[in-house]
Amino acid sequence: MHKKLLQYFQRIMPLTETEVDAIVETLTIREYPKGTVLLEEGQVSTEVYFVLDGCVRQYYLVDGEEKTSNFFTEEQWVISMKSFGQIKPSEHYLDCAADSVLVVGNREKEEDLYRRFPKFETVSRKVMEQVFASQQEMMSSYTTDTAEQRYLKLMEQRPELLQIIPQYQIASYVGVKPESLSRIRKRLFKK
Repeated sequence: MHKKLLQYFQRIMPLTETEVDAIVETLTIREYPKGTVLLEEGQVSTEVYFVLDGCVRQYYLVDGEEKTSNFFTEEQWVISMKSFGQIKPSEHYLDCAADSVLVVGNREKEEDLYRRFPKFETVSRKVMEQVFASQQEMMSSYTTDTAEQRYLKLMEQRPELLQIIPQYQIASYVGVKPESLSRIRKRLFKK
C-alpha cells in the first residue's frame, strides 16, 4: 500500500533510494472503519493523513446542521491546516465517510525527515502548493458557480463520490438542501 505514497512523491520530485527508505521506515498505515472521527471541533490536530483508499469528509456544525466542505479520496492529503500548522483548536470535523486506509503522519516525523533530508521541505512545499491550488479552485466554484454547476463538476471530476456518499452530504457539499439536489438531479436527468 505504501507504494501509492512513494509514487505520489516521485511524481513531485525524484527520490533517491535512501530517501525512499527513510519515508518507508517512518510510515504508519492505519485502517479506519466508516464513521471513525479523526478530528473533532475544538481539538488540536496532531496528525496529517494521506488517503491510500477510502474517503475522509470535512464538515462544520452550524446550528446543529452538518455542512460538508470537502471530501478527500485516494492520493489526497487531509490536513487541518490552521489547527495542525498553528496548533489551534479545529473549527471543523474530519470523519471517515467510507472504510479508509490512511498514511498517518505527525509533526515529530515530519521534522525528523526535514532535518535528515532538507529536500523533503521542498517536496512538502510543492504538496502544499497543490493542496492550496485545489482549495482555491473549490472556493472559486462556490463564488462563481451555481449549485447545479457545482454538482455537474462533481459528476465530471469525482463521480466515485456519488456512489459512496449519502445524498444529504452531497447536497451539503454543493451548498443546497437535499430536496433542492433532488430537483437538480431530476432536471439533469431530463436533459
